[in-house]
Amino acid sequence: MISQGNPIRSEADLAGAFAAIERLSETAVDDLRRMVAVDTSFPPGAGYDAFADLMEQLAAPLALDCERVVVPEELWRAPGAYGPRTNVIARRNSGRPVLGLYFHVDTVPPAPGWISDPLQLAREGDRLFGLGAADMKGSITATLLALRAARQTGLTLAYDPMLLLCTDEEAGLYPGVRYLAEQGRLEGHILNFNGSAMPRIWAGCFGLFTLTVRVRGKAAHAGEQRSAGANAIEAALPILNAIAGLKPVIAQRTSRLPPPPQAAGPLAASLDISAIHGGQCGGQIPSQLEILLCRRYAPEEDFAAARSEIETVIRQAAAGLDPDIILTGHLMPTADPGGPHWPRWQRALSAGFGYAPDDFARWGASGCSDFGWVQQATGMQEVLLTGLGKPDSHIHAPGEATTLTDIVALAKSVLAYLSAEFCPELSPEHTTP
Repeated sequence: MISQGNPIRSEADLAGAFAAIERLSETAVDDLRRMVAVDTSFPPGAGYDAFADLMEQLAAPLALDCERVVVPEELWRAPGAYGPRTNVIARRNSGRPVLGLYFHVDTVPPAPGWISDPLQLAREGDRLFGLGAADMKGSITATLLALRAARQTGLTLAYDPMLLLCTDEEAGLYPGVRYLAEQGRLEGHILNFNGSAMPRIWAGCFGLFTLTVRVRGKAAHAGEQRSAGANAIEAALPILNAIAGLKPVIAQRTSRLPPPPQAAGPLAASLDISAIHGGQCGGQIPSQLEILLCRRYAPEEDFAAARSEIETVIRQAAAGLDPDIILTGHLMPTADPGGPHWPRWQRALSAGFGYAPDDFARWGASGCSDFGWVQQATGMQEVLLTGLGKPDSHIHAPGEATTLTDIVALAKSVLAYLSAEFCPELSPEHTTP
């Protein structure tokens, strides 16, 4: 067995480190198995402390210093969310320029339809199934694999890695990376793993916000005291119909962001009824209904206007019900994240995945990121992007999966970019002695 701790300095070049990644690849599967087993689904986001414990265990043999940063509850408190918002910064500090490696550690809750236990990693040959396997716990394992290989071989790094393991990206009200940015905790430039394992140049993305609409009635015995009750679900039907009527109006609004190559048309705004909760049993008139709305808005749209439009439609349809309308999540759009480090990152992706220069295309997404908050708080425009998403990854759906092949390829890409010997002429920080 190869030690994961003390460095072995017999292969101090990138080719040797790539070979070490291949030899150590099964350690990534073991790491992913442990990560998937920790339930970090949001909502509610109750597993962040347990995941921080695991990250500190995995970072210790890599000589990374760990620090926990907890987001104050008054910033993120919203219906359905509970538990400490514990972020972890794991870093090496040798005085070299810093590369921030950003991950969100939360997943969506498992959807009905999983054949296997979503919190137990399943393997079929090269394919690895589990909640968060592609989005984005697999990316964490790839980065740990890269750093493990660098330490094994004594590879010289051009950048000090700073892992940012953050909370509440899945439509949270106050994502952890936003708090880190506003507290001045981000350094250098950042590689964001909330993307795809494809030859993509990121052009930015939409914003997203969620609203919880709470309609109140009055509980009573459904058979004997009907006159004493008020059915919250039936009272909310006009609101649901009004939202359904607004949905196609919003869908007509398109963005100038370049769409993905596989898209059938321009990227469009959307409004969805994402969840409904109300009622308890057949013998009781339901006293409350909660409706969760998800609005994706283009960079060209104004958040305040988009929110006001929905609230106005709801109140007009509510017929004196006076529903509560609560903002429960918000990710603002990410502006064009291009910058001087992208050419080197494209070269690194090619080194790991085998892409040709002509394979790369620039596109945006109606999916969202928490880096709009980072851009706003820090003035940092450039954000590199990668990840493990592919069309067959089933992200946010039953059977979410990645492959060990892609984890190894991503690890090689990350290690190439970190390496001092890799394309130094493309590094903006490089200076000739």
